[in-house]
Amino acid sequence: MRPEGFLIVFFVPLSIIAGYFLGGIYTFLTPVLVFGLIPILDLIAGRYSKNPGPDQEKGLEESLIFRRITWACLPVQLGMVTWGAWIIANRPLSPLEMLGLAVSIGINSGVMGINVSHELIHRVNNRLEPLMGRMMLASVLYTHWAIEHIAGHHRNVATPGDPATARLGESFWRFLPRTVKGGFADAWRIEAARMARKNLAEWDPRNRVVLYTAAHLGILAAVFALFGIKGVIYWLVQAAVAVWLLEIVNFVEHYGLLRQKKPDGGYEPVQPVHSWNASNRLTNHFLFNLQRHSDHHYRPGRRYQLLRHFDQSPQLPTGYAGMLVLAAVPPLWRAVMDERVRRFNALGQT
Repeated sequence: MRPEGFLIVFFVPLSIIAGYFLGGIYTFLTPVLVFGLIPILDLIAGRYSKNPGPDQEKGLEESLIFRRITWACLPVQLGMVTWGAWIIANRPLSPLEMLGLAVSIGINSGVMGINVSHELIHRVNNRLEPLMGRMMLASVLYTHWAIEHIAGHHRNVATPGDPATARLGESFWRFLPRTVKGGFADAWRIEAARMARKNLAEWDPRNRVVLYTAAHLGILAAVFALFGIKGVIYWLVQAAVAVWLLEIVNFVEHYGLLRQKKPDGGYEPVQPVHSWNASNRLTNHFLFNLQRHSDHHYRPGRRYQLLRHFDQSPQLPTGYAGMLVLAAVPPLWRAVMDERVRRFNALGQT
């Protein structure tokens, strides 16, 4: 994969700006692009399952252009959410236009903000990139997810103890409150245990959940001071849309897959068969290879340009853009996915 293909993500903020200047119903141009046009183009573009060879990996790993693309997303993300608040507070928009702008920027916050933050927070041996990822998560008031995802989800994925693993037969709308509540509770437990190891109280300011929550309140206070109550409502709406996108992607990524329990009560190691995989060319460029999720969980330290396709992993029928539309409609989702899960499990792969 060439680096310029990943620049497609910048069409999302461009669509928001175009929709704003066109006005009216066109402020919803971004959701039409992401959930309407991209699924169609994804089918046309087809699949790309080629993996980088061993002789290519070192060069890809060391190439700065792949990193710089993700770094560029930080100022764009922060700029877009702040610009949206200014527009809401200072321009005479109709209620429809305000909603369209908030939803569209929320989609950008999910596609560009949270998705790229996911790539950055995994660079655990690097101080700068995890900080950049947390700044993006702070813009959607969900910074605790950086703790739970790294120290909780990756450890417990495909087990009943993971709130981000959807169960067979569970609808997204039942999964959503469970994963949001469970993810925050897991982040708190992880930090409480860390505080205990340091002989500190749970509510010590060095508890990152406490720190991040205070930062979120500070962001909302600053938004109120600068942009008033309309700005705060807008900020909460765009954050809610972004979190909705994150959690519906979580729902798709591990639906119905479980690791085998060992005689000692633990679970088998995470393998490529414990995540749904998709090698759709367009949406993998759009989402920084997030759909090669099987390899991401198998080797979490691999940068996005190195993630591999595995034929033995369970394969989604289409890319995430199309799967999210299905996941939002439980009867359609179950009609497409439940039998796939049962067939895959019957093969003894999980």
